[in-house]
Amino acid sequence: MALRLLKVPTIATVLLASSGMYFYNRPLDFNDLSLIRFGRAAATTAVISYDYLTAFKYVQYGTEEYWALKSKVHRRSAERLRDLCCANRGTFIKVGQHLGALDYLLPEEYTSTLKILHSRAPQSSMEEIERVIREDLGKELSELFVSFDERPQGAASLAQVHKAVLHDGRTVAVKVQHPKVQRQSSKDIFVMEVLLRGVHWLFPDFAFMWLVEEAKKNMPLELDFLNEGRNSEMVANKLAHLTFLKVPIIHWDLSTKRVLTMEFAEGGQVNDREYMKAHGINVNQISENLGKMYSEMIFIHGFVHCDPHPGNVLVQKCPKSKKTEIILLDHGLYQVLQPKFRINYCRLWQALIHRDMAGVERYSRKLGAGDLYPLFACVLTARSWGAVNSGIACVAVTLSEDVEIRTNAALYLPQINDLLNRVPRQMLLLLKTNDLLRGIESTLQTRASSSSFINMSRCCIRALARHKRSQSRSGRRRLQITLTESFHLWRLSMYELFLWLKGSVLGLLGLSTLLAFLH
Repeated sequence: MALRLLKVPTIATVLLASSGMYFYNRPLDFNDLSLIRFGRAAATTAVISYDYLTAFKYVQYGTEEYWALKSKVHRRSAERLRDLCCANRGTFIKVGQHLGALDYLLPEEYTSTLKILHSRAPQSSMEEIERVIREDLGKELSELFVSFDERPQGAASLAQVHKAVLHDGRTVAVKVQHPKVQRQSSKDIFVMEVLLRGVHWLFPDFAFMWLVEEAKKNMPLELDFLNEGRNSEMVANKLAHLTFLKVPIIHWDLSTKRVLTMEFAEGGQVNDREYMKAHGINVNQISENLGKMYSEMIFIHGFVHCDPHPGNVLVQKCPKSKKTEIILLDHGLYQVLQPKFRINYCRLWQALIHRDMAGVERYSRKLGAGDLYPLFACVLTARSWGAVNSGIACVAVTLSEDVEIRTNAALYLPQINDLLNRVPRQMLLLLKTNDLLRGIESTLQTRASSSSFINMSRCCIRALARHKRSQSRSGRRRLQITLTESFHLWRLSMYELFLWLKGSVLGLLGLSTLLAFLH
């Protein structure tokens, strides 16, 4: 018995020494401790909740003072949330970036504050990067690369990218996952779920559980870089006919779940008008090609890149051909649309473009919106109900309409949350994608252009014709479908030609008038 008791302190000494050596080799960062991360998130949630509960006690609802105070509370709450995301990093920044894209749902104070998280992503040290590469590829940097830039080309919430040169002289981009993200992500999502349930209990109208469900499903996919490599090859094959699109080639021998090595590509961000002007790139052409690319993904293939923020979509003039290219990066998150969902989505957009209100109701209901179909149409198009009724392809977007949409988003928040909990999960990522694309179009000042609706219509026609052919067993019927498709596409091309001629004639008339006046 005494011998056993003597063994206890000996074992304890060995364990303490081992743990001491572990922390000596891997310095303890208190930010990695789940308790610290949970405590920080819980404290921020409590402060924000208390602010909303107490700020409006002595202010009458609906007065100017009330709305001014509400804007201030939104702003300081958004700043607290931003600071929490920056402190906890990783999954928190990823979810914060998603919230920053929800222009149709969150007040402007939140979206404008959280959008800066795209430029506030953390950076791993060079020592951490080397350790991940050594663990995953089994070799030192010098054995794999002639040179490896220590300064990252870009850092995101889950990884950072370094420029390197292989021994055969090819320049590559090496995407390396932040070493702690994999371990922390599931715990972080659990923390978010617990805290959101608490907030929902305090504020029943606050129903953002769908956001946690999406994070649970998508985060493991985004953390698997081999999955990202497969996605990039798949989209490159599906859109190979789009000559303006460039997807970097993957180097599979230097890629793992945490390291992705690909062809190096550089250019300006897709929303950088100054870069385009300096390099002679046509802004309208870029906007049109971006819309064409995403219409093909959504309506034809049902395979959609769901993170088109400006850092993931670059533009450049090809050094060899001098043609303008769109470079698509970060293929970690794709949405695969179910055929039935995709066809109903096609028909809904056709109804919206052609001002077919019966079709808008029918296909909105088929997509799960129910009696909230008017709200669904507004959320999907980011247009007012008046513009939807008048025809989104006919009515230009105005500042007053944008203000109306934001005001209504705040007023109808419970109904919007109800809607987002009703629709299929794949719709949520499409809504996020739509918002990111609209943000790019707004910056380029090409929003709601006729070319975007023409490209969407063209893809919808092709998708529906392909679907009908697949359902038909009669060769004669398939031929009829093909001829009808060709006729509709020809009619659309004639309309596009008419718009171009109309613009050209008006331009020539304007120039002639100006020359006559100057003369």
